Parts: sequence; C-alpha cells; structure tokens
Amino acid sequence: MSHLMNTYARLPVAFSHGEGSWITDSDGKRYLDAMSGIAVSTLGHNHPRLVAAIAAQAGRLLHSSNLYRMPQQEQLADKLAALSGMDEVFFCNSGCEANEAAIKLARFYGHQQGIDSPAIIVMENAFHGRTMATLSATGNRKTQAGFEPLVSGFVRVPYNDLAAIRTVAGHNVVAVMLEIVQGEGGIHTADVDYQRELRKLCDEHGWLLLCDEVQCGMGRTGTWFGFQHSGIVPDVVTMAKGLGGGVPIGACLTAGKAAGLFKPGNHGSTFGGNQLATTAALTTIDVVEKDQLIANAQTVGQLVRGGLGEALAGAKGVVDIRGQGLMIGVELDRPCGELVMRALAAGLLINVTADKVVRLLPPLNFSADEGRELVARLSALILDFLAP
Repeated sequence: MSHLMNTYARLPVAFSHGEGSWITDSDGKRYLDAMSGIAVSTLGHNHPRLVAAIAAQAGRLLHSSNLYRMPQQEQLADKLAALSGMDEVFFCNSGCEANEAAIKLARFYGHQQGIDSPAIIVMENAFHGRTMATLSATGNRKTQAGFEPLVSGFVRVPYNDLAAIRTVAGHNVVAVMLEIVQGEGGIHTADVDYQRELRKLCDEHGWLLLCDEVQCGMGRTGTWFGFQHSGIVPDVVTMAKGLGGGVPIGACLTAGKAAGLFKPGNHGSTFGGNQLATTAALTTIDVVEKDQLIANAQTVGQLVRGGLGEALAGAKGVVDIRGQGLMIGVELDRPCGELVMRALAAGLLINVTADKVVRLLPPLNFSADEGRELVARLSALILDFLAP
C-alpha cells in the first residue's frame, strides 16, 4: 500500500528515462511524448545543454534565499523583460503562485485607489490554479466543489465576450484576468480583436489587465508570449510551466501602472527564483533562441493541425481542430477520456481536457518527422474510437 495521498488518478506506467521527444518506461517501452509533462519540458527530455547547466550549478550552489542578491535571478529578470516588454519580475515556484501574486497585486492596486473591496473580472471555464484564491478565480465548479467558502472578490463573465464585461463594470472592479489560451478549458484562444478592445477598456476604466500565460507562454503558441499575437502589452503577465524546462519556477511580470507597486514586505517566496531554477530557465531560453524553436513551434504546429485536418476530414464526431503553435486541441462530440489509455497502449502520450478535447503539448523542439508520426498515430486512434 502506497503512502502517497490519493490526489491523482495515475496511469499504470512509470518512466525511467527520456531522449528528446521520446520517453521510455520501466519495462523498456518507448513513447512519443506529445504532452511534455503538461507543457513543462520545453526542450524535451535529457537535453544536453540543460542537463550540463543544471549539474554545474548544483555543484556550485543550489539555494541561498531571497535575503541576498542572486546574479542569475537578475539576469533572468532582465531577459524576460526584454522578451515581453514588461518592467519588473517576481519569481516564485509555480503557476498558481504566480497567479496568486497577480491577484494580490490587483487587490493592492485597488486599495491604493481607495477601493475597500476590490473585484477582479474572471472568465467562465478558466483555470488559474488550486490555491484558495486561484481556485476561486477558476471557472470550474467540479474543481471548486468541497472547498467552500471560496474567496470573494471575483466576477465571472463568458470568455471572448466584451459586452459581458461592460455589463458588469462597476466602481469596485480593479482588474480583468484572462488566459490568452484556455488550456484546461479546451484550447480556446482569446480573439485578437477581443484582446485589443479589452486592453482599451481596461485603460478607459483604469483597470489592470492580468494575462495568465502559465500554460501558453514560453514560446508555445509560436511567439514568446501569447499576447504578442495581438500586439497588446498587459499590466501583469504570469508564467511558469515551460520556463525552467522541467525545473519548477514561476514568474509574475508587471508593467505600466502595475510596476513598482510591491515594496519589501508586501510579498515574497522562500524558494522562488533560486540559483538552480534561474540557471535552468536562462539555459532553456538560450536554447530556444539559438535553435529557433519559436519558429519551429509555428511550423510543426501548422504541420500537425493540417495533418490532423486532412486525416480526420469528414469523420463524424470531430467537432474542431484548433490551437496556436504547439498548443493544439482536437474536440470530439463525445467524452473521450478513454483515448488516453488507448494512446498509451499505442506508444503515445496525450491528454484529454474539458471531457471532449484531446490536448497536445509537444516539446518545442518536436521535429517535422515526429509531427507526422503524431498525426499518424493519433488520427488512427481517433478514427477507431469514433467508428460505429
């Protein structure tokens, strides 16, 4: 009997090692990894530069705490600011912590505006994390059930609906929180025009625009950040998952009226941005740049979406194939959770989210040949699953 708390419905497989986009289980079976640890393993598995950098840093210093300066942390903050157009960076350990920081920042901003009970507009089907504040901001009742009373101060509206936001605009609203791509919600992307108009609306009302890019940031959509497809600059951006290439690290980036709000004592993190994590993130970013993996995400993502579109054309039961870069969803007209086990048997790692959407999040160095292999394996599985 395992002493692990039973918080996951784990699949009956354990992995021992990996190489690139392939991962091997304890019995020696190889799998094509189209999930990369839920958008975490940006460079795939066992990337030589990342492994060497982590090993070298581990041999020097793992952690000293944020009581002291850390050159790697300062370098990473400068790099993220240059890539994003933001001004300041707070480092933490995970996506929910980054989103907690964003929520606290919005409330802090509201109180500075003289608003005693600041409210944040959030979206239906959103997923922002499992801490109490991020759970309350999340738009999934199944995830929230049993944890009431939830944290107050959130107003929920439909995704991609600017008119709904205008309807709930009140004197106590201080921010809008938006996933540029709803990952857990089924790979739904905020329309470019919606993002631009939302930016204008926030400016008109003096609200902060908070963009949750925990899953879609770090080059996954074919730009460093998903908001860059629309050309806007948010006030706050959160990221995590792929930033450290597998080493836990999160970040909350601020600009404009959100920059400079937090002062010493307002927020903090014991582990956030330590030497090991920031070294991993700096190396991951460097490899993405030098190996042109942003362009690769665009090219191979188009190949996979186009290939699936051709292979599944006319198939009854396929509702939509959508996404940006290497963040792809295949929506079916019925619950399809059993496809995960079927794919596992076929040597393929996938995921199903929102009950009916096959979610694909391959490493950013996924090759064209691996993209074609993914299309062949997955389309065969889906067609067999949909067969009468």
